[in-house]
Order: sequence, then C-alpha cells, then structure tokens
Amino acid sequence: MTAVAVPVESGLRPAPTVLKRPEHTVEIVSDSGEGAQKCGQIFGAVSAKMGNGVWTVEIIPAEIQPPPRTAEGASGNRIRFGTGPVTNWGDETNLVIAFNEQVLLGRHLLGTMAGDAIVLLENSWATNSNPDIRAAWDKALAELSAQSYRIIEVPMEEQCLTIDENPRKGKNMFALGLLAYIYDRSLERIEDQIAYAFRKKSEEVFQRNVALMRLGVEWAAANLDFRIDVPTHPPTEALVVMNGNEALGMGALASGMELCAMYPITPATSVSHYLAEVFTKFGGILHQAEDEIAAVGVAIGASYAGKVAFTITSGPGFALKTEFIGLAVMTETPLVVMNVQRGGPSTGLPTKVEQSDLLAALFAEPGDAPRVVIAPATIEECFHSVITARQIAETFRAVVIILSDANLSTGVQPFPRPQLKKEWLAPELDLAPVKEGQRPYEWDARMGTSTRAIPGQPGGMFTVTGLSHDEGSKVAYDAGVHQHSTAMRSRKLAVLQQTLLRPALYGDQDGDLLVVGWGSTKGAIEEAVDRARAEGIRASSVHLTFLSPLQPGLKEIFSRFRKVMTVEINYSDQRGDPFITEENRRRGQLAMLLRAQTLCDVDCWTRVPGEPLRPGLIHKAIRDAALTPGGDQP
Repeated sequence: MTAVAVPVESGLRPAPTVLKRPEHTVEIVSDSGEGAQKCGQIFGAVSAKMGNGVWTVEIIPAEIQPPPRTAEGASGNRIRFGTGPVTNWGDETNLVIAFNEQVLLGRHLLGTMAGDAIVLLENSWATNSNPDIRAAWDKALAELSAQSYRIIEVPMEEQCLTIDENPRKGKNMFALGLLAYIYDRSLERIEDQIAYAFRKKSEEVFQRNVALMRLGVEWAAANLDFRIDVPTHPPTEALVVMNGNEALGMGALASGMELCAMYPITPATSVSHYLAEVFTKFGGILHQAEDEIAAVGVAIGASYAGKVAFTITSGPGFALKTEFIGLAVMTETPLVVMNVQRGGPSTGLPTKVEQSDLLAALFAEPGDAPRVVIAPATIEECFHSVITARQIAETFRAVVIILSDANLSTGVQPFPRPQLKKEWLAPELDLAPVKEGQRPYEWDARMGTSTRAIPGQPGGMFTVTGLSHDEGSKVAYDAGVHQHSTAMRSRKLAVLQQTLLRPALYGDQDGDLLVVGWGSTKGAIEEAVDRARAEGIRASSVHLTFLSPLQPGLKEIFSRFRKVMTVEINYSDQRGDPFITEENRRRGQLAMLLRAQTLCDVDCWTRVPGEPLRPGLIHKAIRDAALTPGGDQP
C-alpha cells in the first residue's frame, strides 16, 4: 500500500496515533555516500543516551562505491532499540527510511523487513526525467506494494533543496529529523551529537545540518499521522556509547600500551582512526607501516624494547603477519594482535561479518607456536579484552590474539563507564642490572615462564634469534634443547588455563541441548535460548571467551546435556548434501576444536550469510536440534 503524505492545517489535523512498543528496529538505507550511516549513528547514540538499550549494525556494500540505485548497493544503518537491554540486531525491521526504491527493494529481497513495516520513501524518482528510472520505480513499487508494508512517499529532495542546493548531502539530516519526530528524541541531544559528528567542519556546515534536521521534524509533524513511543529509562549510572573498534582503541589507552603499528584494512581500520585522534595526547605513537608485514615487525621491535606494543588487522592482513607472529612466539616477545574478522578466504567479504579466522588464529604457523586467543562478545568486552591481553602478554612473554569481528567493530552499544584503575597500566620499565648469571630464557621448570631482559638493563645484553635456542639464547639444534624449549613455550598455556574460571551457563545446569558460542553471537544466542525455554525446551547456552587455552570444565559441563551444538558464523557442511557423510563432513571451527579437546560428540549449526545471525534462525535451529531424538553424550 502506498500513500503520499498530504499536509493538513494544524488546527484541523487529528492528533497522531501513538503506538507504544517495548522495542523497535529502524533502518536508514541509501546509495553509498549519501550519509545514511551517519544518520543512523547519531540516532543510535542519542537513543542510548536518552536511556534506551541499543544495538546498531552498519549496512555496508561489499564494494567501496557500488553503482547507484542498485538493490545490491544498499548502504546504511540498522538500529534496534528498546526499553530494556538490547544485545543483538534482532530479526526484522519495523520502520525503514529509504533514499531510493532500489535500495529498499534490496532490503525487501533479503527478508529483513517485518510484514507490517512502515516505509518512508523518497519519491523524487517517480517523476525523474529519465524514463528508465521511472520504469524501475514503477516495477519496484509494484513488487513492494503487493506486500503488507505501509509505504509513505516523502518529498525529501524537494524539501532539502529549500536549504541545500545539493540534496545528496542533506537527506540524511532530514531523515534524522523524521526519526526525531516519530520517536520523540531530544533535539538538544541530537544537535550535540551533530556537533560531535561534524567537529572537524565549519560552523556553517553544523548550522546547515541542524537546519535540515529541524526541517525533517517540521515536515513529519505536519504530514505524519503516527508516532512511536519506545519508553526510555534514564540511566542511573554513567554510561559510555561507542562501537567495538572505538572500545578496542580505548582499551589500548587504558592498558598503558604506547605503540600501535598497523596497515589499513577493513573492517579494522577505524581502530586506528580513533587512535589517530587521541593517542598522542596520552603519549602514544600510531605508526602506519608500508604493509602488514612491516606493521607487525615494528610492533615486535617496540615490544622487544620494553613495553608491550600491538598491531591491528583483519583476515588477509593476519595471514601476512603469521611468520612474524612465529618470531614473537620463538623469541617470547610479548605482543597483542587485534584481528577484526571479516568474510574470507582471500579478499572475501571485506565489509561483512564472519567468524572464520578461529583456526587460523590458533594454528596458522609453521612449527609449534602456542599463543593465547580471546574473543570479546560485547562492545564492553572489547574494551576490557585489550587490558587482559596486555597483562597476559607481559606476564607470560606471549602472543595474545584478540578475535573481534565486523559485527562488533561497527556496532554501537551503551555500557557502564569504566572506572580506570592504575593496575591496568603497564608497569614502569625495570632497568635495574640483571642478576648475576641470569640467562635470557631462564625457564621455570614447572611453569615455563622466565624473566625478560630488555635493552638498557646492565648485564642484560644477549643475541635474540628465531632459531631454536637454549636458555642462554644460544642457537642449538640438538634434540634435547628443542624438546625442552618447545615444552616450556607450551607449558605457559597450561599454567594460564589453570587460572581461568569455568564458563558460566546461561539457563539450567542440565537439559536436552547446550548451545556453545563465541564472539559477537552471544546476544543472539541467549535471546534464542530464552525463546526456546519459553516453549518448554530444555536448552541452555555457554559462551567461551578464551579459545586458547580453553576454559576448564567443558567436558564435565557437556556431560550434563543430551546434545551439545555450537552456533557460529563460519562454514560447515550440511547433512544430506551430496557426498557429505559423517566421516568427511567439515564442521564449524569451534565444533572441531571442542571435539578434539573434549572427545565429546559436539554438533554444529553454522551459517555464512554475510550478516550477523538472527535470533529467530538460531531459535529454529535450537528447536530442531532439541526435539530430534538421539545424540546422547557418552
């Protein structure tokens, strides 16, 4: 159903219908470069600051500048917000603002929109001078109007031209004004957020954007017959609102690390964008190297000199860094590596989420190269994971890999403002003379740990080498030395594992199905478990933060459930597909790891849709698995 909003004199217009909802999901979609993401980011941040739970996901086409007006080229932002906490992007969109009918059609074809979704659609294309564009409009509207959507045509370009001669640069703020009216957002907070978003622009740019936003509010008030009330609860404690990449950057500051060496790669780059603005204020150095290999080399060199340094990358860049990571393992140089995962292999899906780097993070190395791997599940955990990683790297002279992903990197969520602690910071360098006779790898025979000598310490000079070496860093090829040194490097993981807590269960302590997840899927999995449990299904979940070493107690926990199944955003063969048997079936990456470590029959449900998993799909997978006979654990 389509309608063109017709203004009515305010004195004659009935009051708008107010729809009260516990939560709502909004999408703003456009061609690339029209600012839909900026609109969504501001709306999400303001909603969080007003007291809504919020989770946002950026809608990013795989190409940097795809052809305009194509269903595949939709760019924008999805904001799910509610009265209570929101932990994932949900299932369907309730309201869409679309800058052209083709990007709207793309979202419709992907099944992202609720059957009764409200659509606010730019209508200038209906009368475009190009007959091909008019024909495309008619065809798309015929498809969309056959659904149950409520489509309201909005003269965005016509309105924006009253303020800005280039409406492509103004529609996003006009759309922000529409949302501000519909959801009764604070205009003062929105103006503050606009000021922050355009803080590097002139006052004239700020004022023009505010005027466009207010024009959107006025148009909506004069033409729309509905508003939507998603009650807010002003926070009782100080909150911060940020995305996962900003949280990684802030975590680096809070951890006391002072050097980041990186090479730009999507979706990791915005960590360095954030650091570029603030790092020097805290004494840090951001070094953009000539390539990924050089970046990790610089980070290792800086760590060797004293304080732990870090590097940031994504899948293809991580592959290039593997040899140098092996050097850090062999020389026991502390190093933090942030891998913001995207779809692969090769260039893959540069802007889309996937959890396909787990096995690479664990094993992609010639020889035996034990390293620590941790995976934050929320934006808040992105912040704290860096502090933990720095401390582990320093304590154990180890490489620590943080596996974030594209869902966390651009997702925005509020969380309690961290209370900074002095102990989070890296300690001052100890430049006291090295003890008489102390060797550079004086391994503790039980723990595998050793005291590190750094440049500048009297008596600490030694030759560092990537070759097999003894406790004195002397190159040694004999079997006994290599066996012992390999055991010492490995032993540190066992020691760390003994300090970890058993993972907490979400739901009952036993039942028919245990869902195991890692990384950014936590919110969607737990929401799906809640839905299943509301139907009487005996399902629980557990989410793993440490993937190397694995947290203790997993085998015993698994034994309490009839079935165990991982849920992951990576590939696995589907039962019933041609040539697929139980013997040759490739399973999800965590499932493979858990089967090997626990000898339990861990099944998996995985997908690689290029978007975050929806709780509704996980819920269906839980129902299917839990209600299917068999699968009893030994």
